[in-house]
Amino acid sequence: MAVAPHHRLRRSGPAALEICAIAALYYGSARVGLLQQLVRGQVTPLWPPSGIAVASLLLRGPRVWPGIALGAFLVNISLGPSLPAVLAIAAGNTLAPLCSYLLLRRTGFRAELDRLRDTLALIFLGAFTGMLVSATTGSGTLALAGVLSTGDFWPTWSVWWTGDAMGVLVVTPVLLVLRSAHRPRKARPFRWAEALLLLAATAGVGFLVTGHTPLLFLGFPLLIWAAFRFQLAGAAPCALAMSTFAIIAGGERAGPFAGHDLLTEMITLQAFNGSTALTALLLAAVISERNQTQREIARACGQLATMAAKIASGDRRPTLPDAKHEKGEGDEGDEKGAGDPRTRQKPSPHP
Repeated sequence: MAVAPHHRLRRSGPAALEICAIAALYYGSARVGLLQQLVRGQVTPLWPPSGIAVASLLLRGPRVWPGIALGAFLVNISLGPSLPAVLAIAAGNTLAPLCSYLLLRRTGFRAELDRLRDTLALIFLGAFTGMLVSATTGSGTLALAGVLSTGDFWPTWSVWWTGDAMGVLVVTPVLLVLRSAHRPRKARPFRWAEALLLLAATAGVGFLVTGHTPLLFLGFPLLIWAAFRFQLAGAAPCALAMSTFAIIAGGERAGPFAGHDLLTEMITLQAFNGSTALTALLLAAVISERNQTQREIARACGQLATMAAKIASGDRRPTLPDAKHEKGEGDEGDEKGAGDPRTRQKPSPHP
């Protein structure tokens, strides 16, 4: 009788540790995201915890939702105006990724993101649709608590929604890529050199973006390069880096964000982040599907060539039973013709 409780304890131990780890990741990423807060000390243009929450649900299942709830509560307890408001905002932050997870699972989503349909599902269902829950719940709670005025509701809601959606679009693909990092693949030396060159170019463009030169558009050739050569493994980290550089520049009012009001800055920043994420994800998915199609065509051509070679070799060399059959029929016919007295030719009476 004492074996069953001990077995349940052994199973619940790793689960509790997993929940605590997700809560810690949620809290830590939230503190990093709040460094670039722009609205009311709570709303940021990129909310990494939403991406971590969706990725953890996709990789570990819905059983880890308490970790998301715990992390959201710990983050908002020092920001919310009251305990009921904190609980409501934490509930919205938990329900939003759960809705995204359920919507993605209903579409047959695959975490590899190697199909265009999976990328479109992550964009329109996981990010844009699921994050409506957290933005509406959070903004509505702040409005009911008297923190937001009537005129500030929709600007706060739009920043909240786009920030959570950008967290899913930018952070979730990177975590899904890291999921397969434990499976090493052999790569040629020039591939490593190309990856290092791409990393250096991304850092250089990021330095220009955060400076006084408005060169945001230089990030798109790097995204195309990363997607064509490395697919999602290169495009997702590159998109995250470019979005991070743009957010830093926006927070410091530097580069293309200098001399603009908050509304113009947010529109420019979120348009750039959205374009970066969409370009990286869609292009990487299309290239992955093209490569998969080429591999299937090459495999089918190889099978057809093997079958054609077998058929050709069978036509040139008839099988041994066929040869024996032909020879047996001829010999049998000759013997029958020689041994049958009715078919034996009669001697002619005339000399």
